[in-house]
Amino acid sequence: MNQPPKERIRRAFEGAAHSYDGAARVQRVVCGRLALGLPAMMTPGIVLDVGCGTGYALQLLQRRFPPANLIAFDLSPAMLAKVPPERHRLAGDAEHLPLATAAVGLYWSSLTLQWCNLPRALAEAHRVLWPGGRLAVATLGPGTFAELRAAFAAADPHRHTLDFLTPEAVAAAAAGFVDVRVGREAQVAYYPDLKSLLRAIKEIGANQVGSGRRTGLMSRGAWQRVEAAYEARRQPAGLPLTYDVILLHGKK
Repeated sequence: MNQPPKERIRRAFEGAAHSYDGAARVQRVVCGRLALGLPAMMTPGIVLDVGCGTGYALQLLQRRFPPANLIAFDLSPAMLAKVPPERHRLAGDAEHLPLATAAVGLYWSSLTLQWCNLPRALAEAHRVLWPGGRLAVATLGPGTFAELRAAFAAADPHRHTLDFLTPEAVAAAAAGFVDVRVGREAQVAYYPDLKSLLRAIKEIGANQVGSGRRTGLMSRGAWQRVEAAYEARRQPAGLPLTYDVILLHGKK
């Protein structure tokens, strides 16, 4: 899996900081699904939210673990600026966490590590967790945006989505953990038309990170081919956009 440059990722999410909350419907659902996999009686003490964005999961985690100290961590300073200032906020790269070894009890990351080298990021997660600490990660699988990929294939040779890891590859990347559980589920969002769908992807910052992406305008004819290909997939609820969600839990 070829990873996009970190600076491109940072710029994409910096630009989406103002619009993210209004568009992140699926992202919020996935946070809830990830939380369901946490042990009922755990007391993590210190929780690290990697790729916290504007901080939605921090609220969920604070309600779940009221005594815990929460650390908000993100590549984008603009996203972190949306997190309430009373939180501990850190900007940086998930593959190089600026934290001491064995410093946290729960490593949480929801829909962020698909932008990273997963084995490196999970090795860092293992390093910063204390013995017995828990890992909870939601990432994206290869079926993500399949409808979009197929529709654009009718119009041009550009890659419009990333190549995401399979559940087997995600499990292999977590080889340093024990009690590993990997689940997979589809979350589907629906939109009234293709422009609304693409706008929603842009508003969460996920539209300009892949290599091979189009940098110029699409011709009218090409756009019409994409629209027609996507319209063939219309359902009663609208045009579907699938997130192939992989849920990973483990223990150090």
